[in-house]
Amino acid sequence: MGWNCTTTTTTASTTSTSPQPLSSPAMAPTISVPVPAPNSWDITDYVVNQGHGVKGLSEMKLPSLPTQFIQPLEERIDASKVVTEECIPVIDMACLDDPKVAELICDAAEKWGFFQIVNHGVPIAVLEDVKEATHRFFALPGSEKRKYSKENSSTNSVRFGTSFTPQAEKSLEWKDYLSLFYVSDDEASTLWPSVCKDQALEYMKRSQVVIRKLLEVLMRRLNVREIDEKKESLLMGSMRINLNYYPICPNPELTVGVGRHSDVSTLTVLLQDDIGGLYVRGVVHDSWVHVPPVKGSFVINIGDALQIMSNGRYKSVEHRVIANGSSNRVSVPIFVNPRPSEIIGPLPEVIEEGGEEPLYKQVLYSDYVKHFFRKAHDGKNTVEFAKI
Repeated sequence: MGWNCTTTTTTASTTSTSPQPLSSPAMAPTISVPVPAPNSWDITDYVVNQGHGVKGLSEMKLPSLPTQFIQPLEERIDASKVVTEECIPVIDMACLDDPKVAELICDAAEKWGFFQIVNHGVPIAVLEDVKEATHRFFALPGSEKRKYSKENSSTNSVRFGTSFTPQAEKSLEWKDYLSLFYVSDDEASTLWPSVCKDQALEYMKRSQVVIRKLLEVLMRRLNVREIDEKKESLLMGSMRINLNYYPICPNPELTVGVGRHSDVSTLTVLLQDDIGGLYVRGVVHDSWVHVPPVKGSFVINIGDALQIMSNGRYKSVEHRVIANGSSNRVSVPIFVNPRPSEIIGPLPEVIEEGGEEPLYKQVLYSDYVKHFFRKAHDGKNTVEFAKI
């Protein structure tokens, strides 16, 4: 389906109108993989330390979810709190010079903290290639993926792992990931896994134009007229790309793919596949809204860093991912971050020209990120670290 430039926000046809039903998940197909007796092995060691990940568990066709992954009731999504009459905006970027489009972007950032964009200029082939590369990486034997684990990786810029912060979590999340921190083309070419490095790098490079356009639009509402070299370092001085893999899960209603959290980035640019499962906090108190996949789109969300820099005008919103009982899901987010050495706080243009009282203190960005990663996902609590 196409989008008309005269209608810049639209109800787009989606490739998947809803995720796997929350109340009656389908079970994974049976495959013949030997399953060790439950009392003869350490599941956490197998998944986390040995590098098999939850994909290894999924392929065993366990009859039920291991207790290490069972989330407390309050962390499981409640179907009664999912609202279907609301959806985040879908915005057509083809007519970005139209002031109405810029207004839609900023309004969505203020109200929702999330929106989808179409006609963004990144070729569909690039998006499909990086999704296929994600499947290729996670199809590697555990021994190959384990080379990129925290214990074995030759660089902090490349990290394969499971869940979020296993050592700090009471219950593990049903997700494997490969995290790639961009330093330079040369380093990426040398150190990123060969099965996915070219596709991940191309995806990231092609996305930079739309990332900058979005930031220029968002900054103008904050009285920032130009993104000069200094502002560029503050807003987009570092980037990280994740390849996320959510394998088929037994009893998906008992666990989560990703727990409630907000991102620590300036912006996050997310590529979904056609499975679905991303939920964002709704504008109605305590509600959740599904973000249905729209073919060729990006999901954009405001991160904590931009919430802080905008003095709370733009919202970094809680979101989560459910587990799925019938399909393997992948997603590929790009986290657009300040340079780690930057000090983040409300922008002078917001405080001085806008006449606002600062809600947040000045914080070294690397300290903020360390605070986020040393604990389990806990909703919006990380931003309290920066509040005055």
